Amino acid sequence: MSSQLHSRLIAVTLVLALSANPITARAQQKPLTADQARIVDTVNTIFAAALTDDVAKFDSVIAPGFYIYDVGARFNGDSIMALIKAQHIAGKRYEWKVTEPDVHISGKTAWIAYVNKGSITDASGSVNQTWLESAFLEKQAGAWKIVFMHSTRVPVAAQENHGK
Repeated sequence: MSSQLHSRLIAVTLVLALSANPITARAQQKPLTADQARIVDTVNTIFAAALTDDVAKFDSVIAPGFYIYDVGARFNGDSIMALIKAQHIAGKRYEWKVTEPDVHISGKTAWIAYVNKGSITDASGSVNQTWLESAFLEKQAGAWKIVFMHSTRVPVAAQENHGK
């Protein structure tokens, strides 16, 4: 193969490879449907309730039998709220925010995977934190209820090295 043809093939390959990234990025940023947005709002409601120790608000968006895997253990609604309250009493505050939601709906069930970007604040200051999370929801009486959640904290060192 001539070096000129080889150079052109490399150039075409690079153009195709580089043009695929914006297409993929646009596909991931597709606007949410109304139902998908309600699912994101439901997850954010859990965060708002936990931030203020509002058990009634928390209970309003979880299904009977709800549980979550977090910090290496299984918690039901009461036990996760008790853990969060204990953290607040110890002087820790958590901020959470759903980013990069990937929402899938099939009839009256749905799942969401997202990056939870927030922070943990205590007397020593505030540290940005990222969690990789997912939830399974059911539509009950016209409202989305969270049945199950899973949270994995991304180590701070991994967050700092991401993309480097």
